[in-house]
Amino acid sequence: MARSRGGDGITPKKGSARGRATRDRQVYIYTEGEVTEPEYIDIIVRKGLWDRPDRKVQHHIANENAESKYRKPYRMVQEAVRTRIKAEGEARRAGLKPYEVHQDGTEEGDWNWPQVWVVFDRDDHQGIPEAMTLADDEKIHVAYSHPCFELWRLLHYTNYTSTFGGVCGDANSRLRSRPGFAGTYGTGVQRVSEQESKHLREDQVLSEDGHRYESARKYAKKINEYHSTPNPNAWDPYTNVWCLVEQGLLLGGY
Repeated sequence: MARSRGGDGITPKKGSARGRATRDRQVYIYTEGEVTEPEYIDIIVRKGLWDRPDRKVQHHIANENAESKYRKPYRMVQEAVRTRIKAEGEARRAGLKPYEVHQDGTEEGDWNWPQVWVVFDRDDHQGIPEAMTLADDEKIHVAYSHPCFELWRLLHYTNYTSTFGGVCGDANSRLRSRPGFAGTYGTGVQRVSEQESKHLREDQVLSEDGHRYESARKYAKKINEYHSTPNPNAWDPYTNVWCLVEQGLLLGGY
């Protein structure tokens, strides 16, 4: 799966010459994290399995070089809206039609219609509900984790349903304490710091039989079912990163 790096510029693709059916889907991703989330995405798109071999994706980390102050949820959604408008304009010029999957599973439009995703955490950010509302109104896809992305990583090791009290450090500590986790950073390594753990290793998410991903997905869907309030600030714990994996990147697993 090809990846374009740097910036959110939308350049004309030559997909129309290849035909609508064979053109790759362009997926633009804004990540709150500068390290962990981009590394995770890189790993799964290199090692993952296409859900359908005839449907492929080119993904772009749209804010790869952005400063931390520009990586706040609401600000990223605002930037994502501008990217979506540009990407959809280019897609229309290439002859594509907006894509939608109905509740009965039937599809309408072109599957390779571009998508824009924003990946962010609860942490202690202000304006999470507003960011979610804007994303929904503007057709921006969101992969949200509460308290943070480390929950999704932890679910690759074990089921976890208790609240973290919104403390990301607790999720990170539990992740680092999992048997075998430290060893993924090198032979004989028995302990890693919180800062070191931000760098994700393949063995933390990959498995030969795909069991890690399937388990994480199952655990995530189950814990998400417990939340009845519409306020995402209260969804502790919660993560829907698997939606980015399957609905955005079109992977069947990894």
